[in-house]
Amino acid sequence: MAQEREYSNEISKWLQDFIRQDSASGILLIIAAVLALVLENSPLSWFYDALLDTPVEIRIGELQLAKPLLLWINDGLMAVFFMLIGLEVKREFLEGELSRPDQIILPGLGAIGGMLVPAAIYYWLNHGDPAALNGWAIPAATDIAFALGVISLLGRRVPVSLRVFLMALAIFDDLGAIIIIAIFYTADLSFASLIIALVAIVVLFVLNIMNVSRVSAYVLVGVILWIAVLKSGVHATLAGVILGLMIPLKDANNSQRSPLKEVEHGLHQWVALLIVPIFAFANAGVSLSGLTFESLLEPIPLGIAAGLFLGKQIGIMLFCGVAIMLGFAKLPSGASWSGFYATTILCGIGFTMSLFIASLAFEQGGTSTIIMGDRLGILLGSALSAVVGFLILKMLNPAIAEGGSRSD
Repeated sequence: MAQEREYSNEISKWLQDFIRQDSASGILLIIAAVLALVLENSPLSWFYDALLDTPVEIRIGELQLAKPLLLWINDGLMAVFFMLIGLEVKREFLEGELSRPDQIILPGLGAIGGMLVPAAIYYWLNHGDPAALNGWAIPAATDIAFALGVISLLGRRVPVSLRVFLMALAIFDDLGAIIIIAIFYTADLSFASLIIALVAIVVLFVLNIMNVSRVSAYVLVGVILWIAVLKSGVHATLAGVILGLMIPLKDANNSQRSPLKEVEHGLHQWVALLIVPIFAFANAGVSLSGLTFESLLEPIPLGIAAGLFLGKQIGIMLFCGVAIMLGFAKLPSGASWSGFYATTILCGIGFTMSLFIASLAFEQGGTSTIIMGDRLGILLGSALSAVVGFLILKMLNPAIAEGGSRSD
């Protein structure tokens, strides 16, 4: 009995240590994606498809929300993910790594280059197909959890400054993705629902300027906002971003308390260890039946993979390199050009946000061929970026250590 209790305590300690590791989310993402691929390409594919197609309905009087489970994940759970992004963006701009202009220039320019060049590569390879062009923004995103998870596997070998640069660039990437979703992936609008959404936003703003610190008040209005945005034709996840931005950083009545940080801390593990892996499981399943090497060279998967793996590193290095050489910005402290370049390769891990944009671009009207192609491109481009970036950083480790850049 005592031995069983000791064994149970060891398992519990291992789980707690695993959850505290930065790499945990990235590892769970990989497990969820591989599981989805295995199920979709096994005799249990019918179960996987039926699970995601399970109808789920909520009805309160005349208000009805009826969607398959897949869309509840993409529209509902991912709204919580985007809320966390809103919280992190606000905190970073108010008192974090992006609170000073000199901290913003390099990752900001890198994010611009890292979105423009991948989109241009995709457009160049797909310009003859109007339907395929809907996916131009797919390779423009960076998966911050996955990328930081890869860097964390290298431990103290990577300078803190490069981790900060990667995180800041991913935040700008997320902001860009949010703007893209709002402008380019919005369906037919319901003006009645938009009016309700605008009223909810005004209420949230009033709560903020009146220094209301009760998080429950924001969440209640946020739920109304989410339903209104969902019904309006604008993508519902934007409600999560707005809610995150409206929650106050400081409590006017208690200088020791930060409502924003409380919510961010409370959500972080749920999002990283549950919501994002569930999203990956629901969206990474793609049938590999009939897949050939030629399939990977078709315009959609090739455009996405090339955009992520080549476009990201070219765009970031080009924009950041020019800024550094002209004196507008500086190379992250303790980092070499080769280490910086390897980090830009990791920015090609698009996974979560790329899958999300792909679901908006194609899955409501795309054919099964397009849907298979976009997922293949995302998986290939992200895997190449993760493996190549990791290997280069690992090979550079002795030079980094000798150069004294192990500042973390």
